[in-house]
Order: sequence, then C-alpha cells, then structure tokens
Amino acid sequence: MTQDFGTTKLTPIRDDNRAAASILQHVFAALTAKGYDPVAQLTGFVLTGDPTYITSHDNARSMICRLERDEILEELVRSYFRVDPARY
Repeated sequence: MTQDFGTTKLTPIRDDNRAAASILQHVFAALTAKGYDPVAQLTGFVLTGDPTYITSHDNARSMICRLERDEILEELVRSYFRVDPARY
C-alpha cells in the first residue's frame, strides 16, 4: 500500500474575486485613515490570523474577517502579477 504525500494543490475560490479586492481596498483605506501602516498591519493579519491587526474603524475588521486568509493571499498575488481572475 503506497501513500502519496506529494504537493497539495489549492483550488482557487471563484465565488467573487472582486469581493476580496473590494474588501482589501476598504481595509487599506480604513487603516490609512487611522494612521496605521496598512502594509505592516495586513501582513501581520495574513501571517497570524489575529484580527486585532485590523482597525474596527469603518467596519474594516468585520469585513476582512469574512475572508479566509488564503483568499486574501490569493488576491494579493493575483494583483501583484496582474493576473485576470477569469483566466484561472
């Protein structure tokens, strides 16, 4: 009996890719409005999952908690490489 412990393949979440982008933009704006470094705060949140990295100002914390961290990372990578969400 052999077991395959190879690489895990993540399947992209196709529900609404624009929702993740919209939420991230909203959270970025809320963090900036409160004087936080949005890159540092979002990085902390993605790495730890601790929602206290995100301000509750303008409902940003509850909005970002609707997303899974892998959805956030997927959207950030897609945006960085300018990949069309419909392509994958």
